[in-house]
Amino acid sequence: MRSHSPHFELNGARQDHLLVARMVSPGSRVLDVGCADGALLELLVHERNVDGRGIELSHDGVSRCVARGLSVIQGDADTDLADYPDDCFDYVILSQTIQATRQPRVVLEHMLRIGRRAIVSLPNFGYWRVRAHLALQGTMPVTKNLPDTWYDTPNIHFCTIRDFVELCQSLGAGIERATALSAGGRPVGVKAPWWFWNLFGSQAVFLLHRKQLTDFDGAAVAISVGGEIERS
Repeated sequence: MRSHSPHFELNGARQDHLLVARMVSPGSRVLDVGCADGALLELLVHERNVDGRGIELSHDGVSRCVARGLSVIQGDADTDLADYPDDCFDYVILSQTIQATRQPRVVLEHMLRIGRRAIVSLPNFGYWRVRAHLALQGTMPVTKNLPDTWYDTPNIHFCTIRDFVELCQSLGAGIERATALSAGGRPVGVKAPWWFWNLFGSQAVFLLHRKQLTDFDGAAVAISVGGEIERS
């Protein structure tokens, strides 16, 4: 999927944001849940020509989004998604936020209900540097993707790539595409089974849909860098 803009790769956006943008069809209806300062939503509006809306918990975040000219309201993903009707968006996006929600499963269920597809990006607590820090230092790690100390972090439900795949299985959600990213934000450039991504991916991005797929009949799942789900 290509952007209509020749500057799509050169606008200084975060690599995970660019990856999310490539998963979104031009002209789609998009809801960005927990849109923070609006950087991702602005990218989608300008580069993918989407009809974009956002909800953000913090007043400061809403103000920054409005200053960018974005249509964003103050709201809580844990409570306010229930008010949206079915299939009112083509994509519902939750970027680096699911670990900060009180009820991640319920939030994802609502995303898959109100959107034809859902896109979720998340930091991977199973990343090898995180494991090594815990094993060797005996303290909660602070990394680029987990930058806050344990007593200051908004994160309350840490998970791994494997945990998230299992959540998708339990919900009957199909994974259309998935990519693991390195600590520098680049795709990990080889095909491998899920355990490899769980160990070497600092974060991951998933494109989901509601329909139950045969990928989840008990067979192991492998995630390729090209975005396909393969049996292993």
